[in-house]
Amino acid sequence: MPRAKRGFKRRRRHNKVLERASGFVLGRKNKFRRTSEAVDRAFTYAYRDRRVKKRDFRQLWIARISAAANNNQISYSRLISALKKANVRLDRKVLSDIAIVDPLGFSALVDQVRSLAPAV
Repeated sequence: MPRAKRGFKRRRRHNKVLERASGFVLGRKNKFRRTSEAVDRAFTYAYRDRRVKKRDFRQLWIARISAAANNNQISYSRLISALKKANVRLDRKVLSDIAIVDPLGFSALVDQVRSLAPAV
């Protein structure tokens, strides 16, 4: 029986990893062991950062809403509380967009729910 050296299977497996490393520099794109380690690490960071991105954007939206709320003499927390009591179901992404694109509309929204804001 002939000796199996895994030529085809190994090459196919290696090529799959090497294709994922396109754009990497130096030996991380063409030396299989280093490439494999780099690709594994890249996948780990990609998985983690898909979640971090959600956190970062929420933080950005909150900062923008807070700045716009302060321009309208109300704190962020009081504004969000008043919006919940008024049953205004806009998420932070939309509120942030309104605050940037339509400041007058945001002011009107704040004025509409200001009476429901908790007392100081």
